[in-house]
Amino acid sequence: MITLIIIAALAVLLIAVYFSCNNREIALRKEAEAQIEKIESVHDAMWKIIKQKADVSEQYREAFEKIYPELISGRYSGDNGNMMKWIQEQNPNFDTTLYKDLMQAIEVQRVRFDNAQQRAVDIIKQREAYIEKMPARFFISNKSKIEYEVISSTRSKTVMETRIDDDTELFNK
Repeated sequence: MITLIIIAALAVLLIAVYFSCNNREIALRKEAEAQIEKIESVHDAMWKIIKQKADVSEQYREAFEKIYPELISGRYSGDNGNMMKWIQEQNPNFDTTLYKDLMQAIEVQRVRFDNAQQRAVDIIKQREAYIEKMPARFFISNKSKIEYEVISSTRSKTVMETRIDDDTELFNK
């Protein structure tokens, strides 16, 4: 009778471990899939924000280029010694805050995109480690690999392949 109780308790324990391990694997897989989908959304928002801010900055530059010469030429076209007033007058200045805002948006959005990708990779690696560890490795039903390749630039891919990154020139001359 005691043997039967021990066997039944062991069976219940093994079933509980089986369900626990598989539920944890399922949760990690679903979290990774959700994060991979989030990456597309973050990337889409990133490019829309950057593009639209760049468009606003470009429109401002074009409007300023159009208006400024007209203001100056209208003001000093007769030039009765008025040209010297130009030195003392307050002329319209080109405001660079839109460009600063654009640069900040680029940096923030690129970091946000990078963080989303890093999070996906971390979840995938966490799941891979979990299904390899004991006792989960004996109980996990779905050990299929989660496919995800980090979105990167041609330059970064080349550096990873060649293992060389010696281009330190920021501005190609």
